[in-house]
Amino acid sequence: MEFKRSIIITGGAGFIGSHVVRLFVNKYPEYRIINLDKLTYAGNLANLKDIEDKPNYRFVKMDICDFEGVLKLMQEEKVDGIIHLAAESHVDRSIKDPFTFAQTNVMGTLSMLQAAKAAWDGNWEGKRFYHISTDEVYGALEMTHPEGIEPPFITKASSGTHHLAYGEKFFTEDLKYQPHSPYSAAKASSDHFVRAFHDTFGMPTIVTNCSNNYGPYQFPEKLIPLFINNIRHRKPLPVYGKGENVRDWLFVEDHARAIDIIFHNGKVAETYNIGGFNEWKNIDIIKVLINTVDRLLGRPEGADMDLITYVTDRAGHDLRYAIDSSKLQRELGWEPSLQFEEGIERTVRWYLDNQAWLDNVTSGDYQKYYESMYKGR
Repeated sequence: MEFKRSIIITGGAGFIGSHVVRLFVNKYPEYRIINLDKLTYAGNLANLKDIEDKPNYRFVKMDICDFEGVLKLMQEEKVDGIIHLAAESHVDRSIKDPFTFAQTNVMGTLSMLQAAKAAWDGNWEGKRFYHISTDEVYGALEMTHPEGIEPPFITKASSGTHHLAYGEKFFTEDLKYQPHSPYSAAKASSDHFVRAFHDTFGMPTIVTNCSNNYGPYQFPEKLIPLFINNIRHRKPLPVYGKGENVRDWLFVEDHARAIDIIFHNGKVAETYNIGGFNEWKNIDIIKVLINTVDRLLGRPEGADMDLITYVTDRAGHDLRYAIDSSKLQRELGWEPSLQFEEGIERTVRWYLDNQAWLDNVTSGDYQKYYESMYKGR
């Protein structure tokens, strides 16, 4: 079968990647979609059960650091587009093991860039290398507010969008990088390599920096799925410091839609910020989760507030992240489709309705299955 395009999506068995793969496979049957994933602890093919037999989908178990393997795959599949999501992404893990983050996020990205450069051999027409990054590369923002008004307050971005905020300044695409963790430092380095390949070789690249995602299929080391599971089992909810850190939250399907729009319509060599215009303190999100889980499980609302347990703050814990997505809204017409309350309700319901998936992930049984399936390959 002849396909109109052939696209590699790296990290496609992970949280955000699986939503992007599903969207592209279903929306573009005329595209060949190759899901390239190493299947580390955060990769799970159960995330894609519903599309695994589609004729335009192929899964390839491969490390993005395998330059020769990636180059061969690009040549045999005549790949003309790469959507690069594969990355180590958990800050706590980066503090314990920065070498792995540098290897995957920096050298892995360089491997993908070099393979694309070799495969495309200077013929850039119709090609695109799209690199997905994080808002954490920008560092941290202060919690400032208009005189006489305590945060959170309603403010307006340059696009005219009103949103809840804990400060008057936001991450914009022209800010200099100030990463504070090994994770964000590795992502910042990978961003620089992507831009360098455009400036040096003319490779058609795009970079996006996104805020915190939430939704179905997220690995339960991250705050929202971890706490939903802990509330269900009435386990402690460990909160760093006083829970005052502020994050901008975006429903994962809205991020996937943004990636689709930017891949097809974004300008080469541009950077786009993707955010939810939706800032919350960690402690306030946790209280919303407790109330929502308790209500959906038929418990008295707020019955599990006593599960909150304050622990020593993380080293180098940035106080506030807040993305300004005005450029993306203004130039490409994207905006979030869900209010946070609706997104959290859908997310909590999904985890409570898919307990088998959650139990399989938390037990680690899925990894044993893949180890046996791909042994020797």
